[in-house]
Amino acid sequence: MPGPREIVTSRLTLRPPSSGDRSLWVRLHRDPALSPHAPWAVPATDEQAWGEFDDCLRRWTDTGFDYGVVEESSSRAGIGMGGLRRRDVGGEDVLDLSYRLALDTRGRGLGREAARGWVAHAIEWFPDLPVVARARGLDEPSARAALAAGLEPVGEVEEGPSGSGSSTVLRAPRTSARDWLDEETRESLLDLWCAVNDDGGAVGFLPGAPRSDVAQALAVHEEGMADGTTTLVLLRRPDGRVVGAGFWVADRNPMLGHTRTAYRVMTDPGLRGRNLGRLLMGAMHRAAREQGVEVVVLDVRSGLGTTRFYETCGYVEVGRLPGVIRVAPGDDRDSVVMARRLDGRPMVADGRA
Repeated sequence: MPGPREIVTSRLTLRPPSSGDRSLWVRLHRDPALSPHAPWAVPATDEQAWGEFDDCLRRWTDTGFDYGVVEESSSRAGIGMGGLRRRDVGGEDVLDLSYRLALDTRGRGLGREAARGWVAHAIEWFPDLPVVARARGLDEPSARAALAAGLEPVGEVEEGPSGSGSSTVLRAPRTSARDWLDEETRESLLDLWCAVNDDGGAVGFLPGAPRSDVAQALAVHEEGMADGTTTLVLLRRPDGRVVGAGFWVADRNPMLGHTRTAYRVMTDPGLRGRNLGRLLMGAMHRAAREQGVEVVVLDVRSGLGTTRFYETCGYVEVGRLPGVIRVAPGDDRDSVVMARRLDGRPMVADGRA
């Protein structure tokens, strides 16, 4: 699936490498201080590192992705290399998350920021393969960055020369788009929905809503799933538990067939700070594009700070109904309408693109 070749985060630009990045690659990959737990991975000579860089450029040509350059957007200075590479890990075909940043950048959270951007981008645009990372221990900076990007430990794999030991494997949530529910998934989704309700999330109910009321609302969505107007997008932990969900609903007006509206977008409140919101939106955008959707719309309740999150996902405010949501006596909130295009064209508030 074609996608943007650059990823822009709050402080970084993650871009494909060019021939002019050869010296940066060699400097980073030949520095043993950047591979303290995998000294066998350090190229023995500059010539070997050059060859590995040329292989990286070829993979970009062949597949459209591989390890790239990490730049600080403010200066456009290259400070690292990294990204996702298709490889075999423990006998499984995966997208392997890895990066190397210059020593003088450490302590600023840049590895975490880059990892979050790469994983969300992969969920939306890359081949439908598991995203994994490897780390020598969960207290290592690379493991903490992977955890913050939405991955979690699932086991260990032996790597390196014999006797080198094992690495922890971390895996990103699985995503799926579906038009039906089995009983186990339904119950897990209800668990999530009730948890979000009770945490004050804007998903249709106030805290303490009975599970039976939530189940009735889910049954309405299931009717839409059965008649083809609703698609459910899920994030699941490796153990199968649902940790993110959202519904795309099509308008029955044929003139709006190229649009979808999002409902009940939610992630596990117990996993805040783990990038699940970005991963879920990436999965939702992917599912919508695969249905030929060009424009997506959602409503946001003011006062929760979520408008800024959706702005980082490419949405813009296109309308606002002041005070129409009454959370409690004396607590009226705005209903904010936000939208974005999925076809690469800009969305502007007056409807012209």
